[in-house]
Amino acid sequence: MSWIAKDNRAAAQALRDAVVRAADRIGSANTPGSASFGLTWRLMAADNVRFVYLTGFPYVIVYNSERVPPLILRFLHGARDLPEVLRGL
Repeated sequence: MSWIAKDNRAAAQALRDAVVRAADRIGSANTPGSASFGLTWRLMAADNVRFVYLTGFPYVIVYNSERVPPLILRFLHGARDLPEVLRGL
């Protein structure tokens, strides 16, 4: 996030806050494996892989929902070729 902070400190802080909220959601014992985005997403990765979009940002956190605690596998920009990047997960 330091690359963002060089140009916009407030945006970097907002991104950090969004990541923390997403990590809390991912790690919540009340909602294990809760984040998923339908069949299209399911076709991109194994059944234990889940996705969380960061609210207000074009980033996706990809994580293994079967691990305890969940393991974050990737932090990706949503404009990337996600099927290609996620191949083999």
